[in-house]
Amino acid sequence: MSLDLFSIREQFPSLRRPAVFLDNPGGTQITKRAIDRITSYLLMHNANHEGAFATSIESDAVLQEAHVAMADFLNAPSPDEIIFGNNMTTLTLHISRSIARTWQAGDEIVVTRLDHDANITPWVLAAQDRGVNVRWVDFDPEQGVLNLEDMQAALERKPRLVAVGYASNALGTINPVKKITRMAHEAGALVYVDAVQYAPHGPIDVQDLDCDFLVCSSYKFFGPHAGILWGRYDLLDSLIAYKVRPASNRPPGKFETGTQNHEGIAGVLGALEYLEWVGETFGDVYRQDYAERYSGRRLRLKQGMAAIRAYEYEVSHLLLDILEETPGLRLYGLRDPRRLEERVPTFSFTLQGWHPRRLAERLAQSGFYVWDGNYYALAVTERLGLEGSGGMLRVGPVHYNTLEEIQHFGEALGKIAAENE
Repeated sequence: MSLDLFSIREQFPSLRRPAVFLDNPGGTQITKRAIDRITSYLLMHNANHEGAFATSIESDAVLQEAHVAMADFLNAPSPDEIIFGNNMTTLTLHISRSIARTWQAGDEIVVTRLDHDANITPWVLAAQDRGVNVRWVDFDPEQGVLNLEDMQAALERKPRLVAVGYASNALGTINPVKKITRMAHEAGALVYVDAVQYAPHGPIDVQDLDCDFLVCSSYKFFGPHAGILWGRYDLLDSLIAYKVRPASNRPPGKFETGTQNHEGIAGVLGALEYLEWVGETFGDVYRQDYAERYSGRRLRLKQGMAAIRAYEYEVSHLLLDILEETPGLRLYGLRDPRRLEERVPTFSFTLQGWHPRRLAERLAQSGFYVWDGNYYALAVTERLGLEGSGGMLRVGPVHYNTLEEIQHFGEALGKIAAENE
């Protein structure tokens, strides 16, 4: 069964606003299930951790269920490998400090120019603190794909860690993370995966990827502003955490510093319950693809993400056609419709005669919400030579966007482009 967009959109109260949300790579709209979970937590279970009274006991139960559900979403071996925090950036800055304690002066690490800066600068700063060298892996500016020969050359130097994105938040490219992880492990490196941009678009299985750490943010997959870090338990257990003394010495507690955003974590649980509903309602056709490897909620979540991915192929095809036909538009990244499996529906471009900010403002006046600039993927816009001219205009639909919305966006964009003819 394909997605019923009416039923899907009913799950998002904010979509009643007379606007077309194409700003989703910067943050999706929140599902009603997440809102209900937040409200219920604050009204019924609001308390601090590990108290002897009812609301604290109930609060801990909600938080534990969120850890279990997030482990199911990522197919993590244990909920004790799930760490919640403010956002991916803060979690990465935090854990990088612990990981860097294992490095020695003269060691090397690898980062890529295709990544969001949150998976670059924390490692660069940690390397500077420890006297460690940083090796950069480039990407093809025409295709927007990582240079794997460059990656292999970097790995020949036996780095300690490789930081790589699952999908580019600027160009939409899906990196071959499983292959990169295998290459990195053969060289003896740990692999830290930024899955923030990929998480709303397809199934994730950390055991299949065989990576060592993976991070994402729930406000990119229809939940509240919260970040999630998964790490192999043996690594999390062995690392020294920067924490206060009374806090737990075992994961996840040793890395969940201070009082957490409990209502936000409850909202993450609600977002995952929504994705599970998608799987139950629309994902039965994908059951046979996953039933041998997953069961229960893990199966339903994989079915839901597979259904979302399939619908987004339709959206990507239509949007790609529109952008390619728009006069004066230059699209960056993969443009071949036969390679849509290698990207998420995140498209960035420039339009002749229009500064990206001015174009974003003009589209906003017509009710289309889009991003402009570098989206914190500073290395991308620098590599493309666009940082000094305002970056790019980014359009990023998700599964609650209709084909009609994409058509209307194309019409608005076409009218703007025609003004330069």
